[in-house]
Amino acid sequence: MQEGKLIAFKIPIRMHTELKARLFYDEIPMTKFVRSYVEAYLGRGPLITEFIKEYKIKNNIQNKVKIKKSEKLIEKGIENEKLFNLTSEEIKDVYNTLEQELETIEL
Repeated sequence: MQEGKLIAFKIPIRMHTELKARLFYDEIPMTKFVRSYVEAYLGRGPLITEFIKEYKIKNNIQNKVKIKKSEKLIEKGIENEKLFNLTSEEIKDVYNTLEQELETIEL
């Protein structure tokens, strides 16, 4: 059996009922639904990335300037990865640099 972590969260009963009904209609198990969203989020899928951007703006989580800066840094990292055919260790270094840059923005 594969190791993993259990994720639990509370949602209103009505929302849970509606979610179960929609997933039943679409024939998607809840675990696969949640896992697919997590994978899309971690993989920076374009649809989920746009959704997260709009969510941040709507809920005042980040301002538009910071969101735009983050997008540009991510795009730059992706371009560099394609351009230089980076190894996984080199990619980690790029992400570490991005994290450091974002931390300086937050200060």
